[in-house]
Amino acid sequence: MLGRLWRGWRSAREDAAARRRAIPDDLWKRTLVRYPFLQRRDPADAAELRRLTSLFLDRKEFDCTGGLRLTDALAVSIAAQAALPVLRLGIERYDGFVGLVVHPEPVVARREHADEDGVVHAYDEPLAGEAMEGGPVMLVWPDVRRAGQSAAQGYNVVIHEFAHVLDMADGLADGVPLLPPAMARDQWCALLDSEYEAFAARVEREEPTALDPYGATAPEEFFAVASESFFVDPLSLRAEHAALYELFRSYYGQDPVSDLPAKVLNRP
Repeated sequence: MLGRLWRGWRSAREDAAARRRAIPDDLWKRTLVRYPFLQRRDPADAAELRRLTSLFLDRKEFDCTGGLRLTDALAVSIAAQAALPVLRLGIERYDGFVGLVVHPEPVVARREHADEDGVVHAYDEPLAGEAMEGGPVMLVWPDVRRAGQSAAQGYNVVIHEFAHVLDMADGLADGVPLLPPAMARDQWCALLDSEYEAFAARVEREEPTALDPYGATAPEEFFAVASESFFVDPLSLRAEHAALYELFRSYYGQDPVSDLPAKVLNRP
């Protein structure tokens, strides 16, 4: 009884939030045109993606820096891409943070690395995005804006950083998100570790890969990079990492390959 009442209250609250942050039709259409990978949905999923985008806008706070102007188009572009991974998981997976900071150009972070002899080396690393436990999530707008074009290379900075958000939901950045009850953690770890080690070996041998070689730096980066490909270039991920594709299909509850048009599926 109490569970039913709580679900009804939550549904009513979400409906009110979706109406409050309703996205105008023309803006939503422009967003789908800019990011074609968002279009590949049946009507029910398309409606749910739009609803989750509204809920994201209602729950999160955007801050732009360096003279970048916060517009509805910018916010919806980010929110729609962030909503895609949680289309089946639910927007509550992002409850652990509130703020997003959007920069007009790459941010340079000062890093330190200890070599095998224990000597610490400092270096500068340009960032297109960064997710920290508890937030905020940092994004660079030009990389977000180009996501429609960069999808062919399996690159999407928004999905990458929000995969990290999912990964860190249990307090650890290790490539293992909070899994649904039907998925066993040990099986996830065994498969992800095997795929990661094989991928890292290919990168070490300088072999060409469909995934961004950055994924070889750590298991958590491999999870984020592979998640990008899963949503924006799923055929490439399935071709090189079939078992990982099936693992992600179970976790995310989506099958992006099945949503591709026939002309793409039948390409040589």
